[in-house]
Amino acid sequence: MLEPSELDLEEIAEALGDQTDYEHLWLIDPATGKLEFWTSDLGIDGQNPVEVDELVEERGLIVIDPLPSRVWYRDMADFAEGISDEAAGRRLARALQGKGAFRRFKDELHQEYPELVPVWNSFRDARAKRRAVEWLAERSIVAEGAAQDYRDVELP
Repeated sequence: MLEPSELDLEEIAEALGDQTDYEHLWLIDPATGKLEFWTSDLGIDGQNPVEVDELVEERGLIVIDPLPSRVWYRDMADFAEGISDEAAGRRLARALQGKGAFRRFKDELHQEYPELVPVWNSFRDARAKRRAVEWLAERSIVAEGAAQDYRDVELP
């Protein structure tokens, strides 16, 4: 098993959050923690198409399926609810109503509360890294004890 410090948790978190809809996947080598980016037309090396099943069966790579958007939405809702500026919290929460919530939240934050952008980035990144470690532990890529260490760290 690997230690979380040996892995690029930001990149794994990015893969878990990748909601784009074109034909691509992220995969991880459980032995090394190295991530691979696969596309249907260019494979993982950018030149040779290869089936994902081949990579899983022959190389032992694990597909990183993105987490549902509701997980990332919850981060925005929790942030809006938890900030001390009640007016900003209400406006950010209002931005989350209906279709286009992700864009509205980002626009509201950047345009009206730029001083909160670094706070949001820290909050979002800490949660994303914790989620990445949880995902890795569920697949026995990192030890449960290492994952527990991340659970024990208080989030911003």
